[in-house]
Amino acid sequence: MNLQPPSLRLTASTVVSATCVVALLYFGREVLEPLALALILSLVLAPLVRSMTRIGLARMPAVLLSVALVATCVGGVGAVLFDQLVTITRDLPQYRAAIKTKVAKVRELVERPISRIEAELSAVSPVTAAEAARVRRGNLVVNPNQPLPVEVRTPRTMKDTLGRVINLVWGPIGEAGVVLILLVFILLEQGSLRDRLVRLAGQAEVSRTIRTLGDAAQGVSRFFFSQFIVNATFGAVMGVSLWLAGVPHAVLWGVLSGALRFVPYLGVLLAGAIIAVFVAAIDPGWSLAVTCMAMFLAFELVLANFIEPKVYGHSSGLSPLAVIVSALFWGALWGPVGLLLSTPLTLCLVVAGRHVRALAPITILLGDAPDMSDAERFHQRVLAGEADELTKDARTYVRRYSFARYCDHVLLPGLRMAVSDLGTGTIDKAQEARMRAVIANIAETVASASSGSVRNRRKPVPLLDANIGAHLRQMREARFGRWQGSLDVPLGSIVLCAGLPSERDEFLTELLVRALREGDVDARSLVVGAELERPEGSTPELVSTVFITYPRQDNFDAWRAAVAELRQDLPEALMVTVLLPYDEQLPKRALVEAYVDMILRSFEEGLAFVAPDRGAAVKAAGTPELAR
Repeated sequence: MNLQPPSLRLTASTVVSATCVVALLYFGREVLEPLALALILSLVLAPLVRSMTRIGLARMPAVLLSVALVATCVGGVGAVLFDQLVTITRDLPQYRAAIKTKVAKVRELVERPISRIEAELSAVSPVTAAEAARVRRGNLVVNPNQPLPVEVRTPRTMKDTLGRVINLVWGPIGEAGVVLILLVFILLEQGSLRDRLVRLAGQAEVSRTIRTLGDAAQGVSRFFFSQFIVNATFGAVMGVSLWLAGVPHAVLWGVLSGALRFVPYLGVLLAGAIIAVFVAAIDPGWSLAVTCMAMFLAFELVLANFIEPKVYGHSSGLSPLAVIVSALFWGALWGPVGLLLSTPLTLCLVVAGRHVRALAPITILLGDAPDMSDAERFHQRVLAGEADELTKDARTYVRRYSFARYCDHVLLPGLRMAVSDLGTGTIDKAQEARMRAVIANIAETVASASSGSVRNRRKPVPLLDANIGAHLRQMREARFGRWQGSLDVPLGSIVLCAGLPSERDEFLTELLVRALREGDVDARSLVVGAELERPEGSTPELVSTVFITYPRQDNFDAWRAAVAELRQDLPEALMVTVLLPYDEQLPKRALVEAYVDMILRSFEEGLAFVAPDRGAAVKAAGTPELAR
């Protein structure tokens, strides 16, 4: 039985607590930003540190070497970027002619329709005398009687310029130094920090805390490290490609492409736009800009759709909407640093929510998929009447497994939940009608499609409101005939699925018939006790096995009589029943064992037992439990 997730109740205390947390994140950004950066970098460097310790290095040398390597790389990249920016500033006069030409063309393309609209509006709008008396100077409308404003500027000295440069550079350098110091101590004290967190959580939560820290140390750090490698490779490939294409300052654009890829979605678009604008500005034509954009898009599509899924899975653990929402949230709180750390921080919260009950709503809302079983998803969709979605999911499931497994793991457990809701009165008549129609459609179309005899045209459903099983049997008899198939078959080739004349038994019987027919078993259904004439030419030896539905407490006596009647009519047939684990109000197993030859545990096991390759199938499904 799945544990129910915690419900999100917006009480006054919850709103106040969330507001206090957001306020703490906003006003404490000066302290929390470097700490968050150091924590994320520690997760990125954790695989590298572990690799160094495996080859024989002690913990401290491995940490110091890893941090020194990171600092060297960051410093080198920063120096190269600074040199490239200075070079761009120095080379801009060389591109002035091309830039002016491109700007003039773009302005002409933009201003031409605007000027045309303005001329048409001016032709129909009246001009007042006050407007005609104004004097236009450039793009400004100036009143000749109003004095012109004058601004007095003092010349800047070398001291002022040097001070501005120091203040501009010292902030990032100082913050980077704080981050590196925190990073060193976090990596050195990783074991001690884990012990402190376990101690803080309490002895009762040791197992959960260890699992949470293990997920963060292994799964999350592996994802971040892989993402760093992938983005660095993309930047290197993009830089080399632009250099081969003859684009100046290719190193700068390659580093920019790799760095901006850490910003979800918007970073790639921004990097591509910057490269396109620069190439279009420096090149007299448009061919180089189009080539570079096509190359950028091709690399990004290949990386996002083929490389990344193989490197660190098909998903980062966050839904696409959650990535955008987290970027907006953290960007509003911490600015560019928050935008850069939005995905790692949110992913850490989602991983923690899998083990910490207080954070479970975050995992449910922001995770790539809700923590919901296939049966629970079926239950919700069948109540909503989403027939097309359910049929599509069922066909996908059946193509991968079988219709018997679909009944065991999805359809019947999901219906058990719906029946519970029906008993409590939470399902109205409209939902019940939709549920019946959806179930009948799935049982008919999905099972028929799996056996290769699907029909797109839906038949009328006269018995659906009363009995889904009777409706399904009527449709099958209309397709295969009164006796549900030919009677000119080998002896022992027919498997009979029987049940009492009740909605539950008839529905389970029809599902089992379809599950067995999918496995090339000549399965047919029978309602025990119903008036039915015996077909001419039939012999009891045609039936090898009889599946009879498992009884309930309220019909056990009728079930015993039905078993006795079947044994009298089919003395050579093997009597089998299926005990479904999610069924309720059942008699004790010992009472049922006295009347049948075998008790199976699922439809899939029943299919394995009577399939043509019975020996291998039974072995694959597990040895069934003999009743006697």
